[in-house]
Amino acid sequence: MKRMLVLSLLIFSGLHTSLANAESASEIIRKSDAQMRGDSSYTEATMRIIRPDWTRTMSMKSWTKGQELSLVLVTAPAKDKGSASLKRYREMWNWLPSIERVIKIAPSMLGQSWMGSDFTNDDLINQSSIVVDYTHSMVEQAIFDGEQTWVIDATAKPNAPVVWSKVRLWISTSNYLQRKVEFYDEFDELVNTMQTFDIKPMGGRQVASRMQMIPADKPGNKTEIITHQAQFDFAIKDSFFSQSQMKALRD
Repeated sequence: MKRMLVLSLLIFSGLHTSLANAESASEIIRKSDAQMRGDSSYTEATMRIIRPDWTRTMSMKSWTKGQELSLVLVTAPAKDKGSASLKRYREMWNWLPSIERVIKIAPSMLGQSWMGSDFTNDDLINQSSIVVDYTHSMVEQAIFDGEQTWVIDATAKPNAPVVWSKVRLWISTSNYLQRKVEFYDEFDELVNTMQTFDIKPMGGRQVASRMQMIPADKPGNKTEIITHQAQFDFAIKDSFFSQSQMKALRD
């Protein structure tokens, strides 16, 4: 009887620990999302698309409000200047000033490259909610770039409108920044790896000022985003995130 009681206590303890870890993982994910995004954000950045034989550079500005509104504007080079991408809730569009056309981005296009980079439309515009659309489980703690991190698996919920079936995140235990993220397809094969470096204070919080995306199956290819300026948690109207604004924006 005593042995059965001890065994029951051990099983209950293990179950309690598992539940605690699950709750902890979700809370860490929520704090990380809030740290990275804020209630609103504005950034100025340079994107470098790096290939074995050439490198292409673009300058860009971006605005977000919550998880549902985002706008990205290309400010250089001249041939791409004025191109913009907009998300309003579940709908997304691209504005191409060279042909004066607004093109709607279908859900099937979320996994496609944004402006020829290694970032997808989902990464830059849609930013699927890692909080809402996934379940979370703690894997381990590990060191990345000399920093202690939680390693958490995010698994897509059934029928969630997301590109990746699983996302593995390395989240800093000191500032909740995402330091490394692996993106997996429905066959559980690694597609892209994102890494962040050069943590700096910007806009009243810590920001990873250099981010790189590396495709798993294209050796020598990567895309870097260098953030020069960032602001967070300021007042911005929902009406700013509109097709008319997208077409009217200038640097």
